[in-house]
Amino acid sequence: MHILIRFAIAFSLLALCSVAQGKHAITFEDLAKVQRIADPQLSPDGKWIAYEVGTVDMAANKVVRHIWMIAADGGEPRQLTRGEGSDTRPRWSPGGKHLAFISTRGGSSQVWILPMDGGDARQLTSISTEADGVVWAAHGDTLLFTSQVYPDCADDACNARKLKEAAESKVKAQIFTELLFRHWDSWREGRYTHLFAVPAQGGVPRDLTPGAVDSPTFSLEGADGYAISPDGTEVCYSSNPSKGAAGQSAAAWSTNNDLFLVSAQGGEAHNITSDNPGSDSTPVYSPNGRYIAYTSQARDGYESDLIRLRVYDRDTKKITELTPGFDQWVGSFAWAPDNNTIYFTAGDHARQPVFKTSVSAPKVEKVLDGSNDEITVSPDGQWMVLARTSLTAPSAVYRVATTGGSPTLLTHENDALLGELDMNPAEFVNTPGALGAEIQNLMLKPPGFDPAKKYPGLLLVHGGPQGDWNDGWSYRWNAQMFAARGYVVLMTNFHGSTGYGQKFVEQISGDWGGAAYQDLMKATDYLAGLSYVDKSRLVAAGASFGGFMIDWIACHTDRFQALVSHDGVYDNPSEYGETDELWFDEWEFKGVPWDKESMALRVKLSPSTYVQNIKTPMLLVQGAKDFRVPEGQAFQLFSALQRRGVPSKLLYFPDEGHWVLKPQNSQLWYKTVLGWLDEHAQKEK
Repeated sequence: MHILIRFAIAFSLLALCSVAQGKHAITFEDLAKVQRIADPQLSPDGKWIAYEVGTVDMAANKVVRHIWMIAADGGEPRQLTRGEGSDTRPRWSPGGKHLAFISTRGGSSQVWILPMDGGDARQLTSISTEADGVVWAAHGDTLLFTSQVYPDCADDACNARKLKEAAESKVKAQIFTELLFRHWDSWREGRYTHLFAVPAQGGVPRDLTPGAVDSPTFSLEGADGYAISPDGTEVCYSSNPSKGAAGQSAAAWSTNNDLFLVSAQGGEAHNITSDNPGSDSTPVYSPNGRYIAYTSQARDGYESDLIRLRVYDRDTKKITELTPGFDQWVGSFAWAPDNNTIYFTAGDHARQPVFKTSVSAPKVEKVLDGSNDEITVSPDGQWMVLARTSLTAPSAVYRVATTGGSPTLLTHENDALLGELDMNPAEFVNTPGALGAEIQNLMLKPPGFDPAKKYPGLLLVHGGPQGDWNDGWSYRWNAQMFAARGYVVLMTNFHGSTGYGQKFVEQISGDWGGAAYQDLMKATDYLAGLSYVDKSRLVAAGASFGGFMIDWIACHTDRFQALVSHDGVYDNPSEYGETDELWFDEWEFKGVPWDKESMALRVKLSPSTYVQNIKTPMLLVQGAKDFRVPEGQAFQLFSALQRRGVPSKLLYFPDEGHWVLKPQNSQLWYKTVLGWLDEHAQKEK
């Protein structure tokens, strides 16, 4: 029997089994029921795992998070915190007798400590500027936390007074004297992130990083930019000391984050990575305190440079490269108890395996396939706890041997719900691409798929552009939600995507409308050529860079019946003056817009230059608090579409940033986006 026929029969049998078992396609109501598991933390003795569980409260329009605990070898979980506020970031005390966490109970975010032998949690901090990011020294009674404070205040009373004055003032105007005065979705409002140390018994927190600079900086890798030595005597943190020509902070256009060491009692800080012009961040001390492992990038201003793993020897002051020749971005990582081996994750061809290397013999070896994150190694070094996910399963906590093998699922909060849902796994298909490359795509078929039928096809375009589509669950742009509406979904990892080597990543810079567009069109050719896809009912959607590419597609082809552009760049020349992180724009377009060559490139690669060609109906989505791709971009495009008579709609969220996070807003997003696509693609032509 021909392999395609066998495949079709197998899929039909699966569809019949799904119907027989009473499964149904995922809906938004199902998505909202998913328990959001995160941040597993193994106790010092290796017997218990504390972790977060987030539950959607639709009425309150928020996700409420609480801390749970489960035995490291499995069993029934136990809820440790309750209440209307959220409790997050569990961190064990050295002996495992207490758990520190961040709680919003009482109306403000503060550090709390819960005794594990029974009793109520006690509030450790009451700082007026609130607390976040708690860390506990492995062998001491000192905790770290972060807070956004006024740099000219010497104590919390001063911060409290300024906050009160700002809240009560009828004048809401602000005066800025340097860039990065707003970032992501928040205004600076005269405050900077500082690190504080506080004894576990309580007391007045000590500001360890005073001054008008963020210390720690926000992490380009999304992890902590700080750590405390195991004995609690020293702190390592990231900060960007770069200055502009006029002496102002260059943090808006420089990624030169360095690592600094300072006593946990405060005092003068020492820069240990000053020789590297790129970003050094995410420090983690070895269990014995001798080494500090951290991530490092070589080039200043390039946030998508190769992320390497390095180690600083506190005894010899020597820095060693731990991932020589490794061509993927290092993600989360954790020390083994031998003070030599480090386990880490890295994106690789749409998954995120676990790898290992060592200080004594730096050589990368793969340990575990799949999509993994948030690693913790057991006290005996024989196994590890981690989070795993896929396109058919949200993140859950697993246990697996450090030698690899089959992971054991420990958390089962979503088992019953997932058992009711009819979801197909991702299929990996390769298509020809630009520059002679072969391009990897993830494809999802609808529930109850019948190869004899004709389905509309949906091309999804990821953001970044230095990002990827991977075999992982998402609450935003959940691919199963699109497949559930009857679409054959194709998710293309075009030139610029991570997980395919640094050269592939870099081939998009200065070429936004080039190779990536060709990759996507060839992938669309493949989608349209499938026997079960109706090529007259193709649609496409994307966000951020994906939104830019949707705008670009609209200007260069009319092969799609409808398009969705979420927070997309429309006009590159004006985007430079609106966005927050200038380093990204300057690198991607090879300079500043007052350089003729850079401006010419911006104009060439702007959808606004070709807007007269747009014929395809477009839905635009925009958040007012999006400072990465500000609202002016969507407004310009919507004005042009309306003025030209192109069918168009604008979904505007005054209370969202680059991402749609509030549950009720998310519900409206899915309803509007899916409704727009269905309106134009579900009726057979």
